[in-house]
Amino acid sequence: MKISHLTIFTNNLKEQTSFYSEVLGFQIITKTSNSVTLKTGESFLEFREKKQVNPYHFAFNIPKNKVEEVYKWLQNRVKLIADHTNKIIHFKKWNATAMYFYDKDQNIVEFIARANLDITSNKIFSSEEIISISEIGIPTNNIEPIYKQINNIKKIAIYDGSFDRFCAIGNEEGLFIIIKKEIKKWFPSMDTAYSEDFIIKGDYNFKYINGKIRVLSHTNSK
Repeated sequence: MKISHLTIFTNNLKEQTSFYSEVLGFQIITKTSNSVTLKTGESFLEFREKKQVNPYHFAFNIPKNKVEEVYKWLQNRVKLIADHTNKIIHFKKWNATAMYFYDKDQNIVEFIARANLDITSNKIFSSEEIISISEIGIPTNNIEPIYKQINNIKKIAIYDGSFDRFCAIGNEEGLFIIIKKEIKKWFPSMDTAYSEDFIIKGDYNFKYINGKIRVLSHTNSK
C-alpha cells in the first residue's frame, strides 16, 4: 500500500517548517502562508495550519542496512524516545527495527527499517535516503467500522492485530495503524492517543475528519 501524500494539521507551522527542513533536512516543495509540503522520499508530507490540533503518530521507511547510521544521525538532531533504555527497538514479528522521536507538535515520528522490504542503500544517510511515508495512526473508539470503511474503498489486508485494541492494515510499504484509544496508548512513549483529522492520497484517497472517513472524489481532492 503506497502513501503518496499525507496532509496533517499544525498550529505551529513556522516551527514545524524549520524542524523538518532545517533539522531533518527535508526539501520544501511548496510553501504558502498556511501550509508547507515537504518531499519525503517517494511521498510528500504536508502541514496545514489549524487553530487546535492533537498529536499524531506517523512513520517513514528507511533502508534496512542503515539502522546504526540512522541512529547516529538522529542522535545529533533529536532526543530519541526509549522503550525502557532501548532507543533502537526491534520488532521480531515484523522483522523490523525502529527509532522514535517527537517533532515540534509532540507528534510521535518513527523511522523504521523493514527487512522484508529488502531495500538497501550505499549512500551516506541523509533525509534524501528516506524511502517514503509508511504509517499513519488512526485512534478510534471502534476499530472494526474504520477497517470496513477503508476496505470498502479497496480491499486491504490485516497485517497484524485484531479489532479488539490494535489493528495494522496494509503491508510493509504502507500501514494504517488503527488503535482503540480508550485502552491503547502510543508505543513507546505511552502518550495518550487522540483522534485527529488527516488527508491521505495514494492507493487510498480519503479524508479522516471528526473520526469519520470521507472518500475523496476527483473533483474534491484537497
